[in-house]
Amino acid sequence: MLLKSKFKLATAIGIVLSMLSLLVHLFLANYSAGGITKNNMHMDDVLPFGLRPRSRRLWGPLRRLDHLHPFSQPRKPYAAPSEHNGFIYAKIYGSFEKIQSSICDLVAVARLLNATLVIPEIQATTRAKGISPKFKSFSYLYDEEHFIAALSNDVAIVHGLPKDLREARKRIKFPTVSPRNSATPEYYRTEVLPRLIKSKVIGIIVNGGNCLQSVLPSGLEEFQRLRCRVAFHALKFRPQIRALGSQIVGRLRASGHPYLAYHPGLLRDTLAFHGCAELFQDIHTELIQYRRSQMIKRGTVKEQLTVDSISRKMDGSCPLMPEEVGLLLQALGYPPNTIIFLAGSETFGGQRLLIPLRAMYANLVDRTSLCSQRELSDLVGPEGPLASDLPHPPPPKSEKELIEEWKRAGPRPRPLPPPPARPFYAHEKEGWYGWIGENDTEPDPSPIEFRRQAHRLIWDALDYLVSVEADAFFPGFHNDGSGWPDYSSLIMGHRLYQTPSGITYRPDRKIVAALFENVSDHRYHPPRNWTIAAREHLNKSANVDGVVSSAMLSKPVSFLSHPLPECSCRTAVSAAVQPVKDSHGRLLFGGEEECPDWMARSLAAVSTKNNEPLSEDYQGELLEDDSSPDTQHESDRSDTNKSTEQDEEMDPDD
Repeated sequence: MLLKSKFKLATAIGIVLSMLSLLVHLFLANYSAGGITKNNMHMDDVLPFGLRPRSRRLWGPLRRLDHLHPFSQPRKPYAAPSEHNGFIYAKIYGSFEKIQSSICDLVAVARLLNATLVIPEIQATTRAKGISPKFKSFSYLYDEEHFIAALSNDVAIVHGLPKDLREARKRIKFPTVSPRNSATPEYYRTEVLPRLIKSKVIGIIVNGGNCLQSVLPSGLEEFQRLRCRVAFHALKFRPQIRALGSQIVGRLRASGHPYLAYHPGLLRDTLAFHGCAELFQDIHTELIQYRRSQMIKRGTVKEQLTVDSISRKMDGSCPLMPEEVGLLLQALGYPPNTIIFLAGSETFGGQRLLIPLRAMYANLVDRTSLCSQRELSDLVGPEGPLASDLPHPPPPKSEKELIEEWKRAGPRPRPLPPPPARPFYAHEKEGWYGWIGENDTEPDPSPIEFRRQAHRLIWDALDYLVSVEADAFFPGFHNDGSGWPDYSSLIMGHRLYQTPSGITYRPDRKIVAALFENVSDHRYHPPRNWTIAAREHLNKSANVDGVVSSAMLSKPVSFLSHPLPECSCRTAVSAAVQPVKDSHGRLLFGGEEECPDWMARSLAAVSTKNNEPLSEDYQGELLEDDSSPDTQHESDRSDTNKSTEQDEEMDPDD
């Protein structure tokens, strides 16, 4: 009996303890969940961060470039010309990067010809029907008044032609020219100027950007600085775009940590031009090949329709895929909770291609995840309604109509009508790719598609602002060799002008393709020597070596992608840098003039005021190994100096 009572007591005590343990666990779980859900609206999906200070190796600034500073003011007497040869009006066709580059070229051409420039027309907005009447053509993207005032000492700019000339233009009384890609100043002096003087008005049609050659002859350095003043100072986006861009940057930095901007460069036209169709599958390959066949008919591409996309990728002619970018960021040492901003209005292939990158970096965000739909619609402005481009089902028939149709039918018995066709769902028809399931020929753009093209200009402008202000930038495709300005290169040039010491990676895609070819079977678990090789290449690409190699490729195509040394100055206290010249003897890096005294004094005051504490990674310039505690334990740091041979000997993946 005593034994039974002891057993019951022990059982009761066990039950009580179990209940207490369960209550404690429930309390802790509830407390933890409550802490998570208290984040604000824009940080719900951001993974937690540690308290470690930012690493100089990952986020900069770079010491070998911190002596450079933006300075695009005239260095020589540069009075506005008194002679007036007439008016230039221009129509610009193309995407955001072509518009940005073309406007800078047109201002330089107007100065070269001593002409008054009429605010250029952006055709992507003038063709769009029913867009907001608040923003028309140039003002759809840019602040017109600021553009005119900022360049008042350089070029005379007006909103439109005088009334009498405007009427004559409607009657097509004035000549127009369509300059070839990278036209020389001599072409404008000999071909365009005489016609301008004769008619007093001339139209310039720019189709693809680069209506003026990138590297101008010696003696025209002031025209290069004029381009910089246009691109980086006069061309300000309209206030609504700037305000929302600043809000996005604030939300990205709300956690107190830096962010990296990434532009994939996966555009249908670019992929078709370079023959990268086989990197995709099914419908996307067909879409790329169809666009490539159109380019061949127009003479834009002078190659065969089908090419070996794998060999093109090994040559560096195709963009890096998002999966590869994620693996490279891991090799650099960026922890999994790094905030990555996805830039660009188009990512060909859609969200499916971003799945591997999102699996590696869950904090992959874009403007749609950082802004509400109301904020984005306010940016577009009030628009008129348009008919949908989706197919509509036939209207239902009334009972009377059905009876009349039955009476008009032929003799009985009648065969059964064919079964109704399967309806096309919205996701099958939405967008420019919806035609391929029905037709062999791509239809002409619908009114809604023209409106979407105008919207993409706004999204690109918004992402451009956020990418320029990013703590680090990684391009998926730059210096593509097409001869046209590309989005990533413009961002890289703006960052090189504004913050030269910021982290901007300039990977050589040919080297990167060879690296991935060596670990094609186990790219998610590469050997240690592969990681070190990838890190060394990318770190060099962000420093002086990358600036010089990128300049040799990009500057002959687009001056704005490498505005050095014309638009920069160096501080007197900086270490001597050996000037680097191209094959024609033109300076690419080094040889910048010293900053004026007033500027040097203000820079010194700012640097002493903004002295931030350095983490342990600040002590060395571009450390060889990754010291992040999120990816490596303290005991692994002693392995940094191991030789490549030892890595190959000990790594089980080799």
